[in-house]
Amino acid sequence: MTYGLWLSAGGLQVNQYRQEIVTNNLANVETVGFKHDLAVIHERPMEAKDAANGPRYAHQLLDRLSGGSWVRPTYTSFEQGALVRTGSDLDAAIDGDGFFTVREGNEIRYTRDGRFTLNPAGELVMVANQGRAKVLSEDGRPIVIDTKGGKVTIAQDGSIRQGKAKVLVAKLDVVAFENQQALRKEGGNLFRSIGERPVATQNTTVHGGFVERSTQNPMTGLVEMIEVTRAHELNARMISLQDQTIGQAVNTVGRFR
Repeated sequence: MTYGLWLSAGGLQVNQYRQEIVTNNLANVETVGFKHDLAVIHERPMEAKDAANGPRYAHQLLDRLSGGSWVRPTYTSFEQGALVRTGSDLDAAIDGDGFFTVREGNEIRYTRDGRFTLNPAGELVMVANQGRAKVLSEDGRPIVIDTKGGKVTIAQDGSIRQGKAKVLVAKLDVVAFENQQALRKEGGNLFRSIGERPVATQNTTVHGGFVERSTQNPMTGLVEMIEVTRAHELNARMISLQDQTIGQAVNTVGRFR
């Protein structure tokens, strides 16, 4: 009976974790360039199957049951989001694999959020984190645009040109990663790389005057939230029923002489 309590308690923890993931996804439905996360759950093997040097404990009945649920590392979906026109000359969206390279302080970060603006020094910066992240060019330097140099256009190869003569200002540093799961989310819609070096992009197009929408579908998120809530309630109910059963067993069996 206590084994059933353990399984239900594990189910509560797993669904609480799932709820946190789904809630964060739903909170970012309108966040530009947001990539939703997936809570990956798998069945935990029994002690008799999981022990490397053979089981320390075995039970003929319990070994036939489930080992409960187990949480794997969170998986980020890097699927392509829809592109929407903003009308701002400084905005940019990536169609295909790749990330804009930015510098926040002394740290290099990566983003799909192409909402850009200019700071007082004329440097191209991200809108998302109040201009703390500077957008970098292919040579690794912050991109500086003359505020009086005329209209800015961003070409499909990421080159930024200005004025009627379309003078080349810089080229956006757009990079890719062979293992995108090596990227970890940070605040301000940024990613940092964990031991993975960026590589050149292939079949990637930059669209000036557009941004990429969040990949989280609101209806899918709501369905997932309902499912998680019901699973959480079911596990809580099972704990209550098993607790009552144990209490009745203790009180009733204890009366027999």
